[in-house]
Amino acid sequence: MTTSWSRRGFLATSGTTALALGLTGTLTSGSAQALAGGAAEDEFAALRAKWRTLILGEGFSPTVEPFKSKLAALGTNARTAWDSMAPADGSLWPGMVYKDPEPDTDQESYGYSGQIQSTFGKLWTMAEAYAQPGTGLTGDAGLKDAVITGVEHLYTQVYNENQARYGNWYNWQIGAPHALMDIAVLLYEHFTPEQIAKYCRAVDHFVPDSVMDNYTGTSTGANRVDLCRSMILRGVVGGSAQKITLGRDSLSPVFPFVTKGDGYYADGSFIQHTSIPYIGGYGAVLNDGLGRLFALLRGTGWQVTDPGAQQFLDTVETAIAPFVYNGLMMDNVSSRGVTRGLTESDPFQLPQDDHTRSHGVMGSIVLLGKGASPEQQARWNAMVKGWMRRDYYGTALEDPKLSLLRTSQLYELEADDSVKAAPEPVEHRVFWNMDRVTHRRRDWAASVSMASTRISHYETGNGEGLRMWHTGSGWLQWWGADHGLEQYADHYWPTVDPYRLPGVTVSKKPLTDGQGGDWAGPRPDFAWVGGVTDGEFGTTGQHLRGIFSTMSAKKAWFWLDDAIVCLGAGITSADGAGVETVVDNRNLGASGTPRLLLDGRPQSTAQGWSTRREGTGWAHVEGHAGYVFPGGTTLNVLREERTGAWKDINRGSSPKQFTRRYLTLWQDHGTDPADASYAYVMLPGASAARTAARAYDRGWLEITANSPQQQGIRVPSLGFTGINFWAAGTVGKVTASAPVCVQIRERRDGTATISVADPSRTVTGLTLTWKRPVKSVTSKPGSVTEARTGRELVLTFGDLSGSYGATQKVQVRTA
Repeated sequence: MTTSWSRRGFLATSGTTALALGLTGTLTSGSAQALAGGAAEDEFAALRAKWRTLILGEGFSPTVEPFKSKLAALGTNARTAWDSMAPADGSLWPGMVYKDPEPDTDQESYGYSGQIQSTFGKLWTMAEAYAQPGTGLTGDAGLKDAVITGVEHLYTQVYNENQARYGNWYNWQIGAPHALMDIAVLLYEHFTPEQIAKYCRAVDHFVPDSVMDNYTGTSTGANRVDLCRSMILRGVVGGSAQKITLGRDSLSPVFPFVTKGDGYYADGSFIQHTSIPYIGGYGAVLNDGLGRLFALLRGTGWQVTDPGAQQFLDTVETAIAPFVYNGLMMDNVSSRGVTRGLTESDPFQLPQDDHTRSHGVMGSIVLLGKGASPEQQARWNAMVKGWMRRDYYGTALEDPKLSLLRTSQLYELEADDSVKAAPEPVEHRVFWNMDRVTHRRRDWAASVSMASTRISHYETGNGEGLRMWHTGSGWLQWWGADHGLEQYADHYWPTVDPYRLPGVTVSKKPLTDGQGGDWAGPRPDFAWVGGVTDGEFGTTGQHLRGIFSTMSAKKAWFWLDDAIVCLGAGITSADGAGVETVVDNRNLGASGTPRLLLDGRPQSTAQGWSTRREGTGWAHVEGHAGYVFPGGTTLNVLREERTGAWKDINRGSSPKQFTRRYLTLWQDHGTDPADASYAYVMLPGASAARTAARAYDRGWLEITANSPQQQGIRVPSLGFTGINFWAAGTVGKVTASAPVCVQIRERRDGTATISVADPSRTVTGLTLTWKRPVKSVTSKPGSVTEARTGRELVLTFGDLSGSYGATQKVQVRTA
């Protein structure tokens, strides 16, 4: 290996030893002198040692899988980076130029600043390979010198206290300082005091104390936690108690629930970038960051004692867990992150997906549990083990991209026989502050994504998320316990027809990549979006305005034990384009040909085959689901192969193309429809026999209304009634004096639950009448100002406009 460049003046270090701190447990003379400085330095040294375990992991054997393979891969990647390292003016690696004195565009500036972070990232890989056992480069003095040379090069050239920031702020304040301080922790004894001091000056320059002055702009939510990490680690490396204290105290604004803007809401919603649901993206970053910082500071004089920290810990079960199903993180809370697929530089040639996004989250939960109550920790560990055990597609311990830290945490949990895997819960959750709903059964789960005056249709930025326009148009995801976990993981996003996402009602008006512009977050002009739940079943509605379109519709979902009833009404458009409602669009992988039945008759399995069949009563896709169309419908079906590249939807990704097969079922409302409608029942995982039986059971479902004014159903066998009142009126036995969402569950024990919500947040008074004999009201919220029982139930509600769309639940005893 050639190291002549290191003898040309790039390296400026004092005497060093061959091994990094902690490899042998022996301190170098430099660290011994530092520790002689007294108790204060002892505390900083202890923090560095603790952080070391929080970035490297601990307690695993380098000769046991999956660690052996991961460590070998780390060593290979580090050696490749080392061999190709070629310091030059403006770059440390060929093709990774991070400095141009006169970039032509803002996007170009973003690209250059991004290469600063990427360059630090390569150096971090090399430093980790030096510090971890079993990499083949463990303790290699030449590799260590190369890392120090690289850090010096970046400091001299670009990341220093005299450099003006350009491009993306994130790279300067979070990406680069995180990597730089982590490297400084690993190689602390091998940097001179002068080097440590100047690297700290660079961080002080780009992350000044003033970034903590106000909880606004780029200093909120996950970004705030990341900035605090930059500050705290600068304090740990530079021996500054003041910096650690400031970073810790600046975490406090993250803990309280918010009622607008970025952060966690009381209902479990998490928003970043003002209007984007982001539990699977920035929310995961926030949880990872807080978990590590809590662990770092625990038991020290800087321990986090803010009482709001417990409220944050509670979000594990109220906000994160509802969006993790059998080891995957639902895509509808990861925004543009779902388009971060395959990159040309990826040594594993594997895209990021809903499974890999969940793996780090699971590790974060395990780490957070160490600071939670024993009861919480036990529940969380059982929950995580259940996710790991049931994930047949992308298991966490086999994820080559999962860090050694997270792998070691999950490996330890898997090996702990005292922890029993918890099953999936049976629950329905409404996240009214981010227009998301989750419905979970033991053997399937589903979630719908909507947009409103509060929540954007989609987000694009940094060349990402270019064709996700319709993800807020009633996109309905679902997965089965033994099928469908690969639906969105198997190169779905670069190959799917972006106008035919499952569940959406869309205008086929052509849209341009990234239409609306970076960070625009286009929102519709309708506010009535949300729903109610009794905890098990749910009723949801969306007054939909199509993105960059005149199309509008009223969409409703009724979430039951084995089915989702889907209604649409008032579908109207003047775009001069066709309008469709997509019943489903299944990713069949590279070669799937499941049997399709239409009213019991087998259909062609040939690719490119399509049909338009009038009077369809039911359909069944083998191994997937059944679909029932009450009263019959004209159903369009298409089998097709679609080819695309991740670069098509994310400019920074690989141009490598993939082909996947799709089976699409949709209803065509025609060009510029006026008051069109639809109705179908989805039965996830149902057999053909069960689908047919449900179709022929005329008494199971009663559609009580499907108009632009009201949409409702009744399922007598479940005691279920659900109604979206888009306007005041009467549906069956229920009358509402204002536009609200109503659900009634009657039980065989003589009780009933009436759930009411104001999704539009405009109702200042409501009278709700249920023409059903009721003996008494056993519980009611404060929003109910009067309740009259007898031959009918009359509930009077006060001002609901300030309830943020939350469910108001009333319990009664029926006659």
